[in-house]
Amino acid sequence: MRILIVTARPETLTAFAATLGEKGLETAFAPTAQAALESARTSPPTLCVVDEQLPDAGPFALVAKLMSQNALIHTAVVSGLSAEEFHEAGEGLGILTALPQNPGPEAAASLAATLKAVAG
Repeated sequence: MRILIVTARPETLTAFAATLGEKGLETAFAPTAQAALESARTSPPTLCVVDEQLPDAGPFALVAKLMSQNALIHTAVVSGLSAEEFHEAGEGLGILTALPQNPGPEAAASLAATLKAVAG
């Protein structure tokens, strides 16, 4: 399974990506929403992890665009919102999970388990 991590701050998510790799998941980075959409169009990932700090789109707007492009792509969003705010902002988008603002190995292990449970 391939995971596309959409972030303008890849250095912050290095340990997160490394742990996903240790769990047998292939990872790739995209620096912008536009790059993510292009990548998803040419080589759809199993999961797209969307950072809340993108230079060209909000995370929920990108999730909506990804869904309209390919509804089979699972999504997770790196967010500092409370659970209630996250639910409100992402309602109807089918987001798999929220991740903490600086997700590390523990968040990656949890995400890998969740993804394997839903995507096989």
